[in-house]
Amino acid sequence: MIASGVLWVTALLACLLSLGRLFTADYLDGVLEQTLLIPQPLAVLVVGKVFAHWVISGLPVVLLSPLLGLQFGLSGESLWVLTLSLLLGTPTLSMIGAIGAALTLGLRGSGLLVALLVLPLFIPVLIFGAGAVTNSLAGIGSEANLSLLGACFLLSLAFAPWATAVALRIALD
Repeated sequence: MIASGVLWVTALLACLLSLGRLFTADYLDGVLEQTLLIPQPLAVLVVGKVFAHWVISGLPVVLLSPLLGLQFGLSGESLWVLTLSLLLGTPTLSMIGAIGAALTLGLRGSGLLVALLVLPLFIPVLIFGAGAVTNSLAGIGSEANLSLLGACFLLSLAFAPWATAVALRIALD
C-alpha cells in the first residue's frame, strides 16, 4: 500500500537534491550572462538545461521503478501505471523546480529556499502520481489521475521555461 508514496517521495528527493545547483555553476562562471547575448531565446536553452536535469535525476527513478515496484509486491498493471505516472511527473517536477532554482540564483542558502518555494507546487503532482497507483491497486480506474498528471506536465512545459527565463534575467540584472 505504501509503494507509490515511497517511490514518489524518492523522485521528489532526487529532484530536490540537485535543484540548488541547476544554474549556479553557469551563474558563477559567467556562462549565463553569455547565453543572454546569443540570438537563441533563453527559454529554449532553459528547456535543454531542464531536460539534462531530468535525465540525471528523474530518468533513473523512472527506469528503476518497475524493479522497486516488484520489491513492494505491485501487480503488473500497477507497475505500468507507476512507470507512466513517474514518466509524466518527474519532468514536471524538474520544470517547476527550475523556476525556484532561477528565483533563488545567487542567494546564500538557496538550497533550502528552493525547497520552501517549490514544495507547495510539487504537492499536486505527488498526489496525482501516487493516487494513480493507489487507484490502480484498488481496482478503480487510474485514468483521471493520469490525465491530471498529463495536464500538469503540459502546463509546466508551456509556462515553466518562460517563467524560468524571466527569473534568470531578473537574477542577472
